[in-house]
Amino acid sequence: MIREIFSKRSALSLLVGLPLLFASCTPGGDTDGDLGTAATYPSKSGTVICPWAPGGGTDRLARFMADQLQKELGQPFVVVNRTGGSGAVGHSAGALAKPDGHTLTMATFELSTMHWMGISELTWEDYTPVAELNADAAAIMVRADSPWKSLRELLAYIKANPEKLTMSGTATGGAWDLARAGFQLEAGLAVDAVRWIPSQGAAPSIVELLGGHVDAVCCSVPEAITQIEAGQLRALVVMAPERLSDHPDLPTAIDEGVNWSAVGWRGMVAPKGTPPDIVEKLSDVCSKIVASDDFREFMRKNGFATQYKSADAFATFLGEQDAQWKTVIEATGYAKK
Repeated sequence: MIREIFSKRSALSLLVGLPLLFASCTPGGDTDGDLGTAATYPSKSGTVICPWAPGGGTDRLARFMADQLQKELGQPFVVVNRTGGSGAVGHSAGALAKPDGHTLTMATFELSTMHWMGISELTWEDYTPVAELNADAAAIMVRADSPWKSLRELLAYIKANPEKLTMSGTATGGAWDLARAGFQLEAGLAVDAVRWIPSQGAAPSIVELLGGHVDAVCCSVPEAITQIEAGQLRALVVMAPERLSDHPDLPTAIDEGVNWSAVGWRGMVAPKGTPPDIVEKLSDVCSKIVASDDFREFMRKNGFATQYKSADAFATFLGEQDAQWKTVIEATGYAKK
């Protein structure tokens, strides 16, 4: 039912457009043609839409950035959680907002996948990218006492025993499921060579792994760092373009001969049509925030990897992500029929 509802833009507009319509009719509201300029921006308080629930990683990053934007720009920025539709409701609310820079969205990886999966028609081209802030690479973990000491040993086992090994990490079609599926395809394995066991996220999957109920987990290293440092889990590979600075001994998939990388990303976007000078101002402010000690400490405490890209570089990255996940989603059978 969710896919039927959110596959059409009209339905999304109905869910999030009416509140915006009523807001625009309130006394003192700006006229539709008055989008302002960088010289006067921000002229009022702003909103950062978070498509995910309070307390999660995206919510925490959105709230940190809202506080920092207020400090840098001199106007309050308030986080509004617009959840539902596997991220479609919040992302759509951001796309449909007035393009004056006062409504921003903390967009996430799902923006690169949900339109291919029939959850929404939204794509990154419905926004103006402002700045990428975070990217956590997928990794494959096994128990410390497992028989697989390296990725090559794990791949050899999967090839010799198709559909026997079980892996978890998130819901079916989630970021880590797609990451391992793309990895398997690049490694010459069928998508169903590994049985994916859906879960509510990395944390419960790790519990299942430690309990011996699954053989491996695909998630980010930060999500499993406590168990790795405690000697309970062994990370075999990280799907990053280059080795992680905090884990230089952990090989990348590319190091192991599998030309594949997969990251779960977060970044700030504005509605399509936002004036370029306002976008440039926002991008510059985000760059300043990312370079600050406060940002580095926040990311360290939360276990997030920093990956900053300015507006133009973020747009290029989003285009690449769109193409990458189209191929994987079609191969997994998750694509919209």
